[in-house]
Amino acid sequence: MDQDSKSIARLRHPEKAHRPATRIPRKPPWIRARAPVSKGYRDTRQIVRDHGLATVCEEAACPNIGECWSRGHATFMILGDICTRGCTFCNVATGRPQELDIFEPARVAAAVLRLGLRHVVVTSVDRDDLEDGGAAHFVRTITAIRRKSPSTTIEVLTPDFLRCDAQVVRNVVEAGPDVFNHNLETVPALYPTVRPGARYFHSLQLLYRVKEHDPNMFTKSGIMVGLGEDRLSILQVMDDLRSADVDFLTVGQYLQPTPHHHPVHRFVTPDEFRSLERAAYGKGFLLVSASPMTRSSYHADEDFRKLRAARNLALA
Repeated sequence: MDQDSKSIARLRHPEKAHRPATRIPRKPPWIRARAPVSKGYRDTRQIVRDHGLATVCEEAACPNIGECWSRGHATFMILGDICTRGCTFCNVATGRPQELDIFEPARVAAAVLRLGLRHVVVTSVDRDDLEDGGAAHFVRTITAIRRKSPSTTIEVLTPDFLRCDAQVVRNVVEAGPDVFNHNLETVPALYPTVRPGARYFHSLQLLYRVKEHDPNMFTKSGIMVGLGEDRLSILQVMDDLRSADVDFLTVGQYLQPTPHHHPVHRFVTPDEFRSLERAAYGKGFLLVSASPMTRSSYHADEDFRKLRAARNLALA
């Protein structure tokens, strides 16, 4: 889909198109992204293009794309590139999705093989138009990657599969990803304005169900800060995630994609991130990544190795 079509798709959702414009504040000196100019970046981009794939790196305008793609690490976004939700923090196009591409899982697997990935993250748009929310497509993608690259570890970052029964989550778990990630994104009080199509406790229950189906599967979740939350509400989210036995927490700075998205209320300092990291470890997470540039799939390969090591140490 070209950029003009994506702009039209975004305008179909009133919560993004009709939000009053707000000035995007100047970023502080501790938020700096590497420019996407390296040969590794260009090679990764070409492989993504050759296989006709979407990535959350591009669609969500991730600030880490220059660094990650220079190392050949792309996060694949399946189920198309148009979302049925209108989350006000997100830069992914909103509108009427395309028909499901049954050949997409095979193309993802081929790209993973060509990139030589030891660890791959697969995410998706929300597909509320599909009976299972796209869960079967995740299963097919996991299976295709396993066949092509059996030694590659797989991390899925799924939507919430809202209105789907527990069997839908079980099907994805039984496909055997190494990490099951689902982001809460923000504190419950901000859901009506930041994540209006979602339900906080449904997302929490999804993570609980993963562990219920497979207690040994690593689970992961993340939130953004700077949206208008306070510290106590962040600490409560940590407690809620630990009640669901989530292993790995990511905390990153929210960056406003356009003037019509949810405004940045403040930039959280590196010292505050370190304080949140200490608090999270104190609550029992096996691994915590908290920094201004942290994103769900940022350094996911290295973090997966740390996660396994942390579990082995805890069990020793």
